[in-house]
Amino acid sequence: MANVDLVQLTQQTKKLTAMVVEDEKVTNELLSSTFKNFFSDVHSCFSGDEALESFNRIKPDVIFVDIIMSGMDGIELSRRIREISPSQIIVVISASNDIEKISESIDVGVNSFIQKPIDTKKIIELLTGVVAMITKKKKIETKTFSISLPLDLYEIVNENAKAESISKNAVIIRALRSFYE
Repeated sequence: MANVDLVQLTQQTKKLTAMVVEDEKVTNELLSSTFKNFFSDVHSCFSGDEALESFNRIKPDVIFVDIIMSGMDGIELSRRIREISPSQIIVVISASNDIEKISESIDVGVNSFIQKPIDTKKIIELLTGVVAMITKKKKIETKTFSISLPLDLYEIVNENAKAESISKNAVIIRALRSFYE
């Protein structure tokens, strides 16, 4: 964390949305207000059931969840969210030091675990990790595509690309846009 540029980090996190799931009112409000400094939108839920109901509608980039909650606990919530969206970024924030619970949350596949109380250093480290995870996720989702074209069409694309000094992919994308507009 030595040389984290807080302004740059905030510019990156402000493009993201978050959900805080914490059943303790004061802690929920504290976490939500803290994360509102970093995220464009922070949705607050006070139970696992409420969070699960809101999840599909809100589609947050990151979910911060407490492990120990009345009703559906954070581990079960994480498990159910993983079933709906296997690549969802889930961060457990908990005061629990129960090794069994922590181990179970890792088995479910949470992306990160942070122990309460949370200080500024921990938040910055956490958010730096979240940005790195999302950046990696976005790179995977935007890999270069390949397409097979009939030879005569390939020659047309190739000629147009040469004539305009642009890539063949740019010619194909332009053609696809005009076709679907």
